[in-house]
Amino acid sequence: MAIKIIIVVLFIGVLLSLSSGLYFLLKDFGSTESQRLRVALGVRVVLAAALLGSVYYGISSGQLSNQAPWDKRLHQQNNAGAGHN
Repeated sequence: MAIKIIIVVLFIGVLLSLSSGLYFLLKDFGSTESQRLRVALGVRVVLAAALLGSVYYGISSGQLSNQAPWDKRLHQQNNAGAGHN
């Protein structure tokens, strides 16, 4: 359950960093001395990498799984357990 909370927090962080980058882009348009846009985009890249890493960790550790109805493996397991021929 903790991995899901971490993923949600990182996703919200990515969205906040993206919106702050847009704000700085519009606010500092034409300014050559402002570093705020670069910092916001750098933070977003780091947060996105952490988000991808946490999703990978969750899948590889078994804490996250695919439960989509169109997944063939899941569908085959359900049919095998029900005794259908």
